[in-house]
Amino acid sequence: MSSERKSSETEARPSSGSADAARTAEMVARRSYGKLVAFLAARTRDLAAAEDALSDAFASALQDWSRNGCPENPEAWLLTVARRKTIDSVRRRETRDVAEPELKRIAHGLEAAAGESSGIPDRRLGLMFACAHPAVEAGVRSPLILQVVLGLDAKRIASAFLVSPAAMGQRLVRAKEKIRQAGIPFRIPEKDELPARLDTVLDAIYAAFAEAWSDPAGADIARRGLSEEAIYLGRVVIELLPNEPETLGLLALMLYAEARRAARRNADGEYVPLAEQDTSAWDFETIAEAEELLLRASKDGKPGRYQIEAALQSAHVHRIQTGISNWAEIVKLYDVLLALTESPVVAVNRVLAIAETDGSRIALMELDKIAGDSRLAEYQPYWAVRAELLTKLKKGSEAREAYQIAIGLERDPAVRRFLQRRQEALPDLG
Repeated sequence: MSSERKSSETEARPSSGSADAARTAEMVARRSYGKLVAFLAARTRDLAAAEDALSDAFASALQDWSRNGCPENPEAWLLTVARRKTIDSVRRRETRDVAEPELKRIAHGLEAAAGESSGIPDRRLGLMFACAHPAVEAGVRSPLILQVVLGLDAKRIASAFLVSPAAMGQRLVRAKEKIRQAGIPFRIPEKDELPARLDTVLDAIYAAFAEAWSDPAGADIARRGLSEEAIYLGRVVIELLPNEPETLGLLALMLYAEARRAARRNADGEYVPLAEQDTSAWDFETIAEAEELLLRASKDGKPGRYQIEAALQSAHVHRIQTGISNWAEIVKLYDVLLALTESPVVAVNRVLAIAETDGSRIALMELDKIAGDSRLAEYQPYWAVRAELLTKLKKGSEAREAYQIAIGLERDPAVRRFLQRRQEALPDLG
């Protein structure tokens, strides 16, 4: 490995062993995985090969950095190793005469990037729009972005889209092969191509934010920093399309939620539902930015999913701050959102609002209308809402069973403990 440090790898810091190497690799993976994949793929035009080369480079890094210390520019080190592994892979697939022009093109681009002291150019937005290409199956475009740009694994992506991990893994493999075969360019499309791909890019950004939202304490390495990445990418899309109302709506939605992050856990790390949060822990500067973005979006007169979801967040903030009930307006917003999305997740949230306006019995009837949707079978909030409604209707045994399912499905230990306390507080109602 010593030859790999000659030109593009800078002087190494004194080694503190494998633990230091692992920490550095973890930091780089969180900070730069998507950027590195995007840059490699832009040069190789083979997404799966770029991921494989980078994975091999990380494995080499753990060994080399443990022995020789971590380089000052670990991203450049990884890019250099990944470049060499990519070239080796091309040579194995093709005869030298056929592969040589491709090898030169790849080597030139990646060597130049690895030598840049200012860092590797961020090509993620171009890769996101490439993954959203019409040639890629519609249902896998957003999941593909989540995997290759934001580094989520198939299991987490499958959970976000309410499908099995095996099915999602197969779809992702097929999508990468489609991109390779079709020679889809990794670039931001021309202006007239953007509208057809924008919704996919926004959906992926929001799915990434939602995944991070389920880990507010930042305890999960795979999701740590994901909300900041999603917000950053949302801002980048706004720079590209400053007057597109849905880009403004998405950023507003994420900022409303992010502003409340600190209030979602108490001093003991326990989960605090929205109605019980200490509003002094809210970030009102961030809320003000969200309000301004939502106002800008509304001036266009073209309401969309993210604008409506942001409006719902704004309504919750207003109710809690003023104490004035606005549940009827919230139900109307959910009606519009459900008509737009036909999402079972939206339907579950709508039921909670109906419980506030029409009572638990009507709300449970609405919940029963969507109970046959197979996507809800392993969706924790569905069972938690069902348990809460059954509790209010004094159906203790059914509520206990619903809580048990919700507890089994919940990944967050704090939320799981919250649900367990609710279950334990159930009276013996039969």
